Amino acid sequence: MYHGKSGRKLGRTSSHRQAMFRNMVTSMIKHESIRTTDTKAKELRKLAEKMVTLGKRGDLHARRQALSVVRDKDMVGKLFGELAERFRNRAGGYTRIVKVGYRFGDNAPVSILEFIPDEKKKEKAKTKTKDKKAQ
Repeated sequence: MYHGKSGRKLGRTSSHRQAMFRNMVTSMIKHESIRTTDTKAKELRKLAEKMVTLGKRGDLHARRQALSVVRDKDMVGKLFGELAERFRNRAGGYTRIVKVGYRFGDNAPVSILEFIPDEKKKEKAKTKTKDKKAQ
């Protein structure tokens, strides 16, 4: 029986899967967007959201926990600085998955996993467009 088993195996060994997700979440933090298959994106979202939650906590233990996954000090610095500040007032839901079609070759469904943009930038953009319309 398969009770209580969470997560997809994705046809890989556990060590390969763990290494793949570590690399993907590091790239996700670096570029703030990643293009991958739907199932990998759904699994990666869990890890990415946990990393942002650790970044928001901001203490030494959280930084060490994040370093055990990300392994790149610059990206952990970005996670605890820029991304933690961006999502300071948000209680979860830091990422979104946008389905973009199918991959050539094997016809696998592909999507883009990205961090949600800063709300302050949206407000500034809205006020700029309103000001232009008023003139």
